[in-house]
Amino acid sequence: MKKDKSSASQTPSASKQSRRRFLQVAGLGAAATVAAPQVSRAQTATWKFQSTWPNRDIFHEFCNDFAKRVNDMSGGRLKLDVLASGAVVPAFQLQDAVHAGILDGGHGVAAYWYGKNKAFALFGTGPSFGWNANSFLGWMNYGGGYDLYNELQQQILKLNIVGFLSGPMPAQPLGWFKSEVTSADAFKGLKYRTVGLAADLNRQLGAAVTILAGGEIVPALERGVIDGAEFNNPSSDLVLGFPDVSKNLMLQSYHQSGETFELIFNKAKYDGLPAELKAIIKYASEAASADMSWKALDRYSKDLEAIRGRGVQVKKTPDSVLKVQLDAWNKVIDEFSKDPFFKKVIDSQKAWVQRTYAYERLNEPSRDMAYDHFFKTT
Repeated sequence: MKKDKSSASQTPSASKQSRRRFLQVAGLGAAATVAAPQVSRAQTATWKFQSTWPNRDIFHEFCNDFAKRVNDMSGGRLKLDVLASGAVVPAFQLQDAVHAGILDGGHGVAAYWYGKNKAFALFGTGPSFGWNANSFLGWMNYGGGYDLYNELQQQILKLNIVGFLSGPMPAQPLGWFKSEVTSADAFKGLKYRTVGLAADLNRQLGAAVTILAGGEIVPALERGVIDGAEFNNPSSDLVLGFPDVSKNLMLQSYHQSGETFELIFNKAKYDGLPAELKAIIKYASEAASADMSWKALDRYSKDLEAIRGRGVQVKKTPDSVLKVQLDAWNKVIDEFSKDPFFKKVIDSQKAWVQRTYAYERLNEPSRDMAYDHFFKTT
């Protein structure tokens, strides 16, 4: 496979010695997984399942919530032993480790692998066509998304991986900045952190984009390595320490308006499971997906109030910036649609949104009108 020019920026730097050791072990792991034994109904198995999130992040909690469902429903026959980011490999090496069999599975986001193929970001941080993450999961399950996802992983990239997308995330904030963002000009020359296709979108706005894992963002802001950053949500932002280094949070953005988590497993190990344990993994991912959306609504709203209580100015991103983002999406889509597979995924997503959101916007009454009727005081 020809290496993507941007892939180097997707993986944190490590010593040459550590990298050589990882590759040596990965080679041994890949060989070992070829002949993975079947797990019979009488056997039990414990799998190493690492997240890409710090132990105290709510995302790691979501990872544990999924694992608990698998462990409980399997009656102990399959146990996912959850590890935090870095316990075995750094966050951006998770996919390689699962492919090789060093880890049996993991919890992250597909956008982290876009350095291997730009289309990976379409299964994590794709264009804002007017849909949200729940609609995206509808496309995955009923609009042909999983067929395309499996084609990318197993046919194009030959990855020894089985994956499930789970957990619809709310639209992510524009981010944390030194001062309020009042126009798109603020992004010209701005050293800014994001991931996936959002990196290409923000480069269209003139930003100098840096790719960092979640736990590295706040230290980079504090040292002045970057000027602004987004991660994901109020709960993560609060525990990661964003209010300690910035007092301006801009909400609403089209750069990542509908992302989900990715649950991946070593395919040889997964294929060795009996049918009922495979079904438990699938249905646990769906159950955890629903529960996560409910928990997030509760926790994110509470933690946004806690952030305000820390003296942070929370503002809505100006419509002028949102419009420029949509224009930038056009350029990103046109550029990467030169790749036939990328275009195939985009065309499939557009067809889904054009049909399903046409129904939703016609059918659903305005939530703003109802909210304002009962709660607006001015």
